[in-house]
Amino acid sequence: MLNEDSIAELKRSLRDRLIQPGDADYDEARKVYNGMIHKKPRLIARCADVADVIRSVNFARDNDLLVSIRGGGHNAGGLGICHDGLVIDLAPIKYTRVDPAARTVTVGGGCVWGDVDHATHAFGLATPSGVISTTGVGGLTLGGGVGHLTRKCGLSIDNLLSADVVLANAEFVKASAEENPDLFWALRGGGGNFGVVTSFTFKLHPIDTLYAGPMLYELSETADVMKWYRDLIPSAPDDLNGFFAFLTVPPAPPFPEHLHMKKMCGVVWAYAGPQEQAEKTFEPIRAFKKPALDFVGPLPQPALQSMFDALYPPGLQWYWRANFLNEISDDAISQHIRFGEALPTMHSTMHMYPINGAAARVGKNDTAWNYRDAMWAQVIVGVDPDPANKDKIVSWTKSYYDAVHPFSAGGAYVNFLMGDEGEERVKKTYGGNYERLATIKKKYDPDNFLRVNQNIKPQ
Repeated sequence: MLNEDSIAELKRSLRDRLIQPGDADYDEARKVYNGMIHKKPRLIARCADVADVIRSVNFARDNDLLVSIRGGGHNAGGLGICHDGLVIDLAPIKYTRVDPAARTVTVGGGCVWGDVDHATHAFGLATPSGVISTTGVGGLTLGGGVGHLTRKCGLSIDNLLSADVVLANAEFVKASAEENPDLFWALRGGGGNFGVVTSFTFKLHPIDTLYAGPMLYELSETADVMKWYRDLIPSAPDDLNGFFAFLTVPPAPPFPEHLHMKKMCGVVWAYAGPQEQAEKTFEPIRAFKKPALDFVGPLPQPALQSMFDALYPPGLQWYWRANFLNEISDDAISQHIRFGEALPTMHSTMHMYPINGAAARVGKNDTAWNYRDAMWAQVIVGVDPDPANKDKIVSWTKSYYDAVHPFSAGGAYVNFLMGDEGEERVKKTYGGNYERLATIKKKYDPDNFLRVNQNIKPQ
């Protein structure tokens, strides 16, 4: 039983506030992006600064409380929230500082990527992030960071210069190539296992306007499109990124009415090279096959990052499965077509994100991310607003995964793991880097205090 006096003391000590069951905003505060997740924490500590985080960590240790760390709350398995424990909510730690001369941005642990894009775009700069601007900076980065700029600039972790961290023993440290380099290595892909990151500093790139957007094709053309796409990406210039997708066209502008609710395949492109060369770069792409829809053109980088925000608002039901892929075989394509034709709901989709180019030129032992030689990170997601459709989206996702997993490279992007696949799946995701991660975990968190994550147990 928690001591009410100690709770009152924690409440007084926080610069922000402590939320408990019974408070008017408790139910709202415990929600996460995935509406399928329903957990009831005993306490939610909204932390305004590092001091609040330190006090919260000490309180949890003193009271033997389970702890989860919430940044943007987007995690697939809802790992930013826990049942009957303490949530350390970083949302109020929201600030950005751009140094245009040094081409860096320092970001508070409660920021989402839209905050970063807003700050950096004013200087004509950008750093790699994901594909939804409401995603938290912390969760996406600590898992790796795959998105539109991966082939041009690498993963988010490849652009991370330093991090401020509150450790499991409440000590505050900096992690970089010069300070605590073992911790810095582990943070770059090892998830939330090693500390509470309150600040990130990233390298920026001179990227302002992209030539980007979706090209959609008839579902009957999927085999041709996938075979062409699998040959194009391995040899494409780094400036060109494009992820393959199955989708149902939303029944709303800007999509033309004759395509509304139609199941299609397509590629969402992002060309980050010189704009004067964009049209020429896309000549062979457009010559391959005339798309049913071509929305590719000049686009501010934040506009591409936020393009899918309205389609995927917080609160939808999500169920995930994922793989790394080295190739897309003809046999695999036949399975993809089978499940692409059976998309169970409008929001359900499958994406294949390229992770070659600049990301592949980092050594597989240089960061915790182990699959530097893979070509794509695939994700299968059953998504729908209605909880009544849970069984339908879960069944489709699991069946699709079972059908294509034999064609995979093993492992998966850790941010795409749902959390119900067991310890072996986590070990396979880190491969040869797992033992080193377990050793570092023992050094920085020997009691596995931080375990509401894709957990790496102390060696």
